[in-house]
Amino acid sequence: MDVALELFDPLILDKAYAWVLPCPGVGFCNSSYSTHLAADTVHTSHWPRDNIYRQIISILVITQLGATSLYLIFGALSYYFIFDRRLEYHPRFLRNLIRQEIKSSMSAVPAINILTLPLFLAEVRGKSLLYSKVSDYGWLWLLVSSILYMAFNDLAIYWIHRLEHHSSVYKYIHKPHHKWIVPTPWAALAFHPLDGYVQSLPYHVFVFICPMQRYLYLVLFIAVQIWTILIHDGDMITGHWTEKFINSPAHHTLHHMYFTVNYGQYFTWADSYFGSHRAPEPALDPLHDALKVMRAKGLVDEQGNPIKKPKRE
Repeated sequence: MDVALELFDPLILDKAYAWVLPCPGVGFCNSSYSTHLAADTVHTSHWPRDNIYRQIISILVITQLGATSLYLIFGALSYYFIFDRRLEYHPRFLRNLIRQEIKSSMSAVPAINILTLPLFLAEVRGKSLLYSKVSDYGWLWLLVSSILYMAFNDLAIYWIHRLEHHSSVYKYIHKPHHKWIVPTPWAALAFHPLDGYVQSLPYHVFVFICPMQRYLYLVLFIAVQIWTILIHDGDMITGHWTEKFINSPAHHTLHHMYFTVNYGQYFTWADSYFGSHRAPEPALDPLHDALKVMRAKGLVDEQGNPIKKPKRE
């Protein structure tokens, strides 16, 4: 988050805060902010860049806009270019599903951002182990920290996710996300806010216990958000060697259908080791049931090919 502020402060936020809370003059603003813009009294504010109230507002605005933009852009790309629209004929595809998923996601994002604010604020105020120069730890550590980041997140989220399926908490926290038995990519953020927050905790906690280059952290954090969208695209491609190691969209499709399998985030090793892995198989593809409905409606033939209606003369 400190990288985001570093980018947006000079581009937008300095001017915005100077307009809302203008400083009467550089001499009256005793802050490090004034040293950056001593020659430009127009763009100075009573709230310097390190003002905690300014940082709180900036973080909430950036996380809201960032999460919403990633969700809408990559959700749309996944839905229109990857998601098999024939799944919308599945018997368990809810009426107005997409509208419900988007509404649920958009209502969850602000609450999740507020819950996560203390961690983002701690990062910005230098309480984490994020560092700037690659030379501080070397290129090898850059690779090692990436591996540790993904391994830590995968194991932590596996157990958080699995525990959320325990009967004592499932109906209160995680059940709303499983309303979407046949989900679309728009279900990626359709969580109960507490569910979304708890499952995101490992991403934030990691940089408080392990040093990580801050630009690398930002890239991986964004990649995680995109990955969350992609694993909800309903793709049941099977037979590829990577499915033994990668928790693919096919794995997550089975999780939504069968509930107690494939809890992992990126990889299958935790599911395999702890006995909750279910390998994707062509016979388990929900598209089969969708095609049955489409055949009954006369939309496809026995091979699943669209039936063209004869043109009226």
